[in-house]
Amino acid sequence: MNDEEFELFQKEMADVRPLSRSGQAAVAGERARPTPGQLYRREAAQRTRDFDENQLPTAFVEYLHPEAALSFKRDGIQNGVFRRLQQGGYEIEAVLDLHGLTIEQARHEVYQFIRDCVYHDVRSALISHGKGRRNKDQVPLLKSFLARWLPMFPEVMAFHSAQKWHGGAGAVYLLLRKGERAKDETREKLGLSSGKPLS
Repeated sequence: MNDEEFELFQKEMADVRPLSRSGQAAVAGERARPTPGQLYRREAAQRTRDFDENQLPTAFVEYLHPEAALSFKRDGIQNGVFRRLQQGGYEIEAVLDLHGLTIEQARHEVYQFIRDCVYHDVRSALISHGKGRRNKDQVPLLKSFLARWLPMFPEVMAFHSAQKWHGGAGAVYLLLRKGERAKDETREKLGLSSGKPLS
């Protein structure tokens, strides 16, 4: 630093005074208050902890055609049961509408919806996902991710795109596994104990 620079520095710093101890505490207190960015990162970290059980991926997915039919059936599901699901023959006990949600929001909603359905012994449900007509690229993002996510749930025994009156290719019927309570009720109705008829 040459003399001219030092003189300029002295001039700029002329009215600066050292902080007192109380002044330092006040500055430290102000710094302790989180910035909006820090608050956002904390909330995001909390959301991550809250959804740890949710393993549904949000990375790359193969985009489906808007009118493509979604269809999946686990081994052991009878053809007649699956055909009835395809035809909308089961009473819809619960509905989830994903329209307008982001992929991350949909991921959370789908996960929670399946958990709630299982908890409440819902066997037949409908998820309305749309065909992607509202986004600028006309790509059915939610539909494409849903097709990837649903087989990941062991509770989802089968699914198929809905009939026109339930949303057609913009919605999907779900057939969910029976919960233990529902299994017990069926056994009781049939007079079965441990799988054997009562005499």
